[in-house]
Amino acid sequence: MKGDRVEIVVDAGDTTRTYEVVASRAGRRVETAVRRGVVEVSEVTRSGSVVRTARFMATRVLALVEQPVPREDASEHAEHSEGATRRRPLREDPKT
Repeated sequence: MKGDRVEIVVDAGDTTRTYEVVASRAGRRVETAVRRGVVEVSEVTRSGSVVRTARFMATRVLALVEQPVPREDASEHAEHSEGATRRRPLREDPKT
C-alpha cells in the first residue's frame, strides 16, 4: 500500500548507513526476502511485477525495520461505501 516503508541499517565498516525502500504509488507494496545470505527488499505492483529491488549481504545488515501504513478497518470502509451490506462482528450471535 502506498506509504509502506522498510528501513535497512547496514554496517559500512567504521560507520552505519541507513537505506529506505518506500511504496511510492497507490497499490504498491514493499516485500522483504532473505535468500542465500542476501537480504532483498522490493517494491512490487498489484500484479506482482517488481519495480525496484535493494540487495544487501545478510552479514552486514544490522536492522530491518518494516513500517506499514495503518490500514483502514474493513467494517469502517463498508459503512462508508454506497451499496455495501452491513457486516456483523464475529462475536455476535447471528440469531439475534
